[in-house]
Amino acid sequence: MQIMHVNTRSPAPVYREKLSPSLWTLVAAALGAPMIALALSPVDLTLALVGGVAVSAAIIALLIWLSPSVSVADGELRAGRAHIDVALLGDAEALAGEEARTARGREFDPRSWTLVRGGIDGAVRIAVLDANDPAPFWIISSRTPDRLAAALRRAQSYAAHSMQM
Repeated sequence: MQIMHVNTRSPAPVYREKLSPSLWTLVAAALGAPMIALALSPVDLTLALVGGVAVSAAIIALLIWLSPSVSVADGELRAGRAHIDVALLGDAEALAGEEARTARGREFDPRSWTLVRGGIDGAVRIAVLDANDPAPFWIISSRTPDRLAAALRRAQSYAAHSMQM
């Protein structure tokens, strides 16, 4: 007699995105090199060139390293340092273009929790169902809002299915 083990639990959905600075922000940081070099040039030309490149490289590295990330994993949405269980969230609405600008502008609810980054056009607006949470929505910048919204829906479906088992 052969015993078969069936794994009824599939791996939880996973989504991860780093909200790194836009190309123009990185170019602006790189433009610091000539400014530093110019300031140090009266001291020593070699020091000026090395110092300018080093300072610009350090600024660019810090901008990328300190960029927040957004993830959906293990039944939880994480955006920067904040996190919330997907079971406490309502529908995730992917926004792009004018819709995203409107959500961050005219239709913005100041009670909402936000992780908005300039240079990232898309966003996802997620209703919060937790009565104890003062934020009615989370608004999160995303370069791929459709994928983030889909990952949230899959995670919510997975969490609901796991609760029934």
